Amino acid sequence: MAPRVLFLCNEHLATEALLGEAFTDQGYDVEVFEVVPAARVGDPAVDVTFPNPGGYDVVVPLGARWPVYDNTLRRTWVGAETQLVRDAADAGVALLGVCFGGQLLAQAFGGSVARSTKPEIGWYDVTSDNPDLVPGGPWFQWHFDRWTLPPGATEIARTVNASQAFVLGRALALQFHPEVDPELLERWLADDIDGEVASIGRTHDELRSRTTELAEDAASRVRDLVRGFVTHVVRQPCPSS
Repeated sequence: MAPRVLFLCNEHLATEALLGEAFTDQGYDVEVFEVVPAARVGDPAVDVTFPNPGGYDVVVPLGARWPVYDNTLRRTWVGAETQLVRDAADAGVALLGVCFGGQLLAQAFGGSVARSTKPEIGWYDVTSDNPDLVPGGPWFQWHFDRWTLPPGATEIARTVNASQAFVLGRALALQFHPEVDPELLERWLADDIDGEVASIGRTHDELRSRTTELAEDAASRVRDLVRGFVTHVVRQPCPSS
């Protein structure tokens, strides 16, 4: 039986994209669970009954436009998703958190998340201490918050502005968006009605050009990232074994 990965699509624009392809390449059956439907983007405080994480080998909480520390959301689906990732960790299920999902892991396991003084949107050079797990180089960012590490976590990657990756047991948290390809970027740019890109002095065309330029390399490094995650995180012995 093939291993199974569950992507938690916290909002309709934050899909698995390149990450789904990379897990498929590693022999995984991919399943996607929608958390906040498109019709509720303006009112995202929904109650959600999540799948049992024990039925999967990997759970991947993806991105979202909202802060993980929003109290209304923590009383609804963010609180439930927080419990899901704790239950997954207790059951020995591996976790890969992406941007909002990485912040969720930080918050769930005792770290904190707050507004950053230096938001990042676009391609940024990431320095990695463990390139076999998280390849260094340019990775796509779109975030206004950043984490502090949970107790026991080891930071393994960073930019000059923020921590970019940490490992805690069988969990890997990423601040950047490895899943982004030109098609997904276009969906995000079409949704940028508040001018978040312009607010940090960048343009849509700049992001498009750089994403197209890096597309082939980015797809290759996503495959390397997922291969490293499967090898060094998913396949490591459970703490109880």
